[in-house]
Amino acid sequence: MKNVGEAPVEELATGERSTRNRVARSILDHGPSTVADLAGRLRLTQAAVRRHLDSLVADKVVEAREKRVYGTRARGRPAKIFALTDCGRDAFDQSYDSLAVEALRWIERSAGGGAAGEAAVAAFARDRIESQAGAYREAVEAAEPARRTEALAKALTADGYAATARNAPVGEQLCQHHCPVAHVAEQYPQLCEAETEFFSRLLGTHVQRLATIAHGDGVCTTFIPHGAPQTTESASASTAGRNPA
Repeated sequence: MKNVGEAPVEELATGERSTRNRVARSILDHGPSTVADLAGRLRLTQAAVRRHLDSLVADKVVEAREKRVYGTRARGRPAKIFALTDCGRDAFDQSYDSLAVEALRWIERSAGGGAAGEAAVAAFARDRIESQAGAYREAVEAAEPARRTEALAKALTADGYAATARNAPVGEQLCQHHCPVAHVAEQYPQLCEAETEFFSRLLGTHVQRLATIAHGDGVCTTFIPHGAPQTTESASASTAGRNPA
């Protein structure tokens, strides 16, 4: 006989799936995370987070990595961080990857392949980002100079990039925790390069792409230095779309 107040098995299973999806979504929105990070954001116990992570790892939605430590490492076992796998990212709107790759391959072939084909894809990538630029320019130009990176992050988030801005030594980092075209950019880095060049022009300063999801990193990270902005014409992007490592 069922106890009073006891939820049906299906209802419990649905609740578990919902919480598991929240865990995965939190990793998508904030990038690779520790158990403590997730527990704090989702207001769950660390034991509950570990249980959901175990299921997500078993389903190949999430993978565990050793947390990268900068400077002197503390004693004890290094903390693990959990990041979405390619399979996990597939669950978040990457269903048109094959079509996009085929279209870019056609552009490349139609231009004659080789350097000419690569240039044609790069031209397409620049045109694509410019066609989306209006909302980004409006958001950045309306913000105070010190908050322009934050304004760009909010505009990118509205387009599905789950972006954040955070302070870094001698500058800021623009972090995009999701990339809807990551699988395509893995084959065609011109998409990342065009985006980085656009950020440089938009913010009026030299920027440097430190990491990209397309190259296997957990987050697309762009460094934006402090200092007097350059003119749009003189601004340049460094290692656009490339992981220097």
